[in-house]
Order: sequence, then C-alpha cells, then structure tokens
Amino acid sequence: MVTATRAPQPALEIPASVDRLYPDEIRLGRPQVNLSENLGRVPGIVVQNRQNYAQDLQISSRGFGARSTFGVRGIRLIADGIPATMPDGQGQAATFALGSAERIEVLRGPFSSLYGNASGGVISVETEDGPLDPAAEATFSFGSYDTWRVALKYGGQWGRLNAIGDLSRFETRGFREHSAARRDQLNAKLGYRLGERTGLTLIANSLRQPETKDPLGLTRAMLEHDPTQVHPSALLFNTRKTVNQDQLGVRAVHRLDGGDRLEATLYGGERFVEQFLAFRGAPPPPTVSGGVVRLDRSFAGGALRYFTRAGALRLSAGLEHERMSERRRGFVNEFGVAGALRRDEDNEVAANDMYAQAEWQLSERWSLHGGARHSRVRFTSEDHFVAPDNPDDSGERSFRATTPVAGVVYRVTSTTSLYGNFGRGFETPTFVEIAYRRDATGLNLELDASRSRHAEAGVKTVLPGRIRVNAALFDIVTRNEIVVDTNIGGRAIFKNAGRTRREGLELGAETLLDGPLAARIAYTHLRAVFRDAFVTGPALVPAGNRLPGVPQDQLYAELRYRHEGFFAQLEGLRRSRVPVYDLNAEFADAFAVFNGVLGVSRALGAASITGFVRIDNLADRSYAGSVIVNEGNQRFYEPAPGRNATIGIQASLPL
Repeated sequence: MVTATRAPQPALEIPASVDRLYPDEIRLGRPQVNLSENLGRVPGIVVQNRQNYAQDLQISSRGFGARSTFGVRGIRLIADGIPATMPDGQGQAATFALGSAERIEVLRGPFSSLYGNASGGVISVETEDGPLDPAAEATFSFGSYDTWRVALKYGGQWGRLNAIGDLSRFETRGFREHSAARRDQLNAKLGYRLGERTGLTLIANSLRQPETKDPLGLTRAMLEHDPTQVHPSALLFNTRKTVNQDQLGVRAVHRLDGGDRLEATLYGGERFVEQFLAFRGAPPPPTVSGGVVRLDRSFAGGALRYFTRAGALRLSAGLEHERMSERRRGFVNEFGVAGALRRDEDNEVAANDMYAQAEWQLSERWSLHGGARHSRVRFTSEDHFVAPDNPDDSGERSFRATTPVAGVVYRVTSTTSLYGNFGRGFETPTFVEIAYRRDATGLNLELDASRSRHAEAGVKTVLPGRIRVNAALFDIVTRNEIVVDTNIGGRAIFKNAGRTRREGLELGAETLLDGPLAARIAYTHLRAVFRDAFVTGPALVPAGNRLPGVPQDQLYAELRYRHEGFFAQLEGLRRSRVPVYDLNAEFADAFAVFNGVLGVSRALGAASITGFVRIDNLADRSYAGSVIVNEGNQRFYEPAPGRNATIGIQASLPL
C-alpha cells in the first residue's frame, strides 16, 4: 500500500512508478542523517551526497534537479502531508527527520504534476505514530572524522492522544578541511481523536544548523592531488552558511457518510539563512550585490481536499494556497565578516492551485486514471537599495499553467499489472534561480518557466514468496529548460535553453524469499540531452550534448542476511561518468563503491538493544561524490570520503 497518490492504494493499481521504503530500510545499520543513505535503492533517483552540509544533498529524479547549486529543486518534498518545498519550487532535505520516519515514498513521472510546481517527482516522508505502550528510545553513533550523532525519541498512546517526539544532534569535523557541521533537529507529532470520524494531527519541527563550513569544489588537478583540501578562497572569505528553521502545521481529517473524506491542512514557519560566499562582492563594478547573503523568510499555506467514491468511480479535488515572504540583503564579505550593505529588497512568491483527480474501474481488469491541476505562481520584488549606480529594480512576474495527466492500468493477473500514462509538467524558476542577472542589478525576472511532456509505460509484478519486480520506460521532452549560465564563487546565474529530451529505463527488483537471505537491485538508464543548440557565456552548446550532472547509468545492489538477532548487509553502487558542464568537454569519472554492515539485536526482557558497525567505501576508492554544474572557475568536483566507519547503538525501553 502506498499513499503518495493522496489516497491509500495497492501499488499494482497505480499507473505510475512509485516505491516505498520501510522503517528498517531507513534506520537499521544507518547513521540516520541524510536521504542519500536510503534513496540510492530507488530506480530513477540519483542522490549526490556532496559531503558539504552548507549546500545540502543534490537529488535528481529522471534528471530533474541535477542542475541545483544547493538544496533540492524539480522534486516536490512533503513531510506528513505538509510541503517541505517552498512555493517557488525550492526545498531542503535536511528538514526530514529520519530517526522518526515511518515510511518514505517516491513517486516519479507525470502524476507528480498533481502536487504542483515540480516536474521530476515527489518524495513524501511520514512520521511514525507513537507506540501503543509508551516507550523511550536512545540512539548514539560515532565514526570517522569526529562524526557523532545522539538522539532521544519518546512516544506513546494515552487514551485518545497519540504522540511522539524525536530530538537529535549531529556533529562532524568533515573529511575535508573547512567542512565542519552541526545539526540540531526536533520533530514532534501529536494526534488526537475528536470522535469516531474526526482526527486532528499537530506536526512541529525545528532545525538549527549554525556556521556550517563550505569547502567549495575542486579542480580535477586538485581532486587527484589531495581530495581533502580546499581552495584558498574558502579560507580567505570563511565560506559558511547558517540555517535556522521552525515550522508548525495542523491537519484535520473528517470521515463523512458513505466513506467520503474531508481533509484540511494549515501550516506556517520561519527560515533564516546567512551565507558567506567566496568573494568580497564590493564595487567596482556597481552591479555587485555583496558576498554575504542574508535571508529572513516567513512561509505559510493551507489546503482543503475532498475524497469521495461513487460505485466504480473514485474522485478527489482540492484547493491549495502557499506563500513565502523574504527580506533579502547582501553585504560585502570583508574576509569572513559582513561589511557594507549592497542589496536590500522584499520578495514574495504566492501560489494558488486547484486540482481534481479521478479513477474509474471499468472492469475487473481495466481502470482509467486522470486528473488536472491549475497553478498560478506570482513573484514580486520591492527594491529598497536605490542609488545613482543602482536603480530601482522592483518588479513582478506571474506564471500560469494547467497540467493534465491520464493513465491506464490492466491487471493481467491478481499479481501483475501493465500500465501507461501521459501528462504535462510545469516548473517555475526559484528565487535562487532569479536572484541574479548578468551585468545588471535586481532579480532575473525574464527567466521563464520550463514546461514538459511526459510519457511512460511499465509493468509491476509480485510473485508471493519469490520476487517483486517493477520496470518502466519513459520519454520526457522539455521546452525552455532552465540551465546554469555561469556559476562563480557560489553565485549562480541561470537562463533558458531550448528543448531537452530525457528517455530511459528503470528496473527495480526485490526478493521475497522465506529464510534469512534477501536481495535488491535498482537500475536506471537515462539518456538526457539538449535537443536544441544554445549559447552559454561565449560558447555554443551543440544539440545532442548531454545534460550536465546526469549519469547515464546507475546500478544499486544489496544483499541482506538476518537470522536470530544477527544481521549483515553488503551494498554496492555503480555510477557512470557524469558531464560537469554543458560543453561536455570534461566528465567526473565513473565509480563503483561498496559498503558493509554487521549488527546484532537482542531483547532484554521488555527492552531491546541493537548495535552495528558500518564501513562505507570498503575499497577506499577516490571519486567525486557530486559535481557543481558549470562552475566558472573549473572547480566542478566535490570529493567523496575514502574508507570510513560508523559504530552505532540503539536501546528501547517501555516506560
């Protein structure tokens, strides 16, 4: 059963690629810090762990999101039904609390357009409920590079009230110079049954990530000479980022007569970001806007959704509103200290959406699915930094789109389905992408939204007690693709190119055998190319070049053993070479890495204890874990650590 399509359904009845990860896959033998620990096992998804906590993970789905200079874009992030993606399409995976996650669902393909401003997919994380009997759980892990994490989780059921809270601290020196990080995180969920038909859920989370060092990228020569080093500019300007975020949301569900359901969601929060870039940002020229970026953001939203069923027809519809306001200021970077003001503006983005979705069971074997979403996203900016050499750059820009999607499912047998789908996608630029213009001040409001056409066909089968297999072929054409024009010192400028094409194959398989052994593979082949030539900087990018940051092939495999409290796991990841910029004249090398886990779990009366030893990169390979697309100083590469170890222990005790 999966819920990424908003209504719980068996995966065999959904005409889309969707995978679900369970609690033991999220936490058992893992540090529980980054989504990169889990999502490699999902076909179509590439997670490039920069090992740079100032920039967050780089996650792409079928090639969407690979251009991101930091954070996640092109993919809709959702936590407990509340968007973790801002209305402009930018999100941060660091806000996900893996220590209390009950499941992670990943949806790819055109049905993700029903969630709004995203083209590549949806990643939805649901927090677990508190146990029926109140219990506490403590987790501690430590490892290489002075890395450690401690967490305390407590929850239970008290009459109509169910609650769980998860508090953690993570620290690391980092395997590279100037890469230390600390992350304090709180995630809490409180559910209350108002009656037989009505339930209320309160979700609160908080993130504190102070003074996170940014080691920047390396040139190929620096990568090969010493992957632990940093460029001198990182030390000269003390490149770093501070992030503080608090969010509170409430979700109400009321069941009506006949099985109908009404859902209402409200949420709001604040986010503060201060980032020191690798240059001063002082005039001349007069268009510079500082080497220190300071953002004070507030965000809020709400949704009203209705679900009904009439015979063979299942319907849902909803209205959603999201808003983000930010005070953006830029200061001269006086070698690690904020200096003179160079930028001051109030920005706002608001999104108003409505959608409808239907499923019609034509017969025992055939079902039709369809839906559409209408979106309106409006960006406004009010400039407060006006001077003779810096004119008033206030302005606004609106984007509208209607994105239909349709699919069909044919049940060959009770355990095998064939499906196909077709739909449209819509992706506005984010505030990060419109933040700068070439040789001018103010926002890049000329940047247009990209629009895509998706088609997919696939098969899903489950042989009980043997194997589960999902396979999909897809073809995606995008126009007005948003690409990185220049990227220097952490500041990226974006532009629209022409058309691109993504076509590929996804294959996922998992054994369901009785006994202690289990295995899983996830393979993705993706050909992502520019269909039209375009100019970037002074160079012509020819048609047929590959999209930078997108590997053509990725294979993940794992072998698991569990028996009488002992568990062991061997994981392998092989990724083909990756172009680092549009001209395709340089590539990050292909690599294959292996990780191993050994652990034991024991019951001690009513309590339980689990311990594990994990070694990543067993062969001590040197490779680039991530690339910075179109980096103007040729510092494209963010190296991954060599062989490193983690030791963890977890104890649970009923109270």
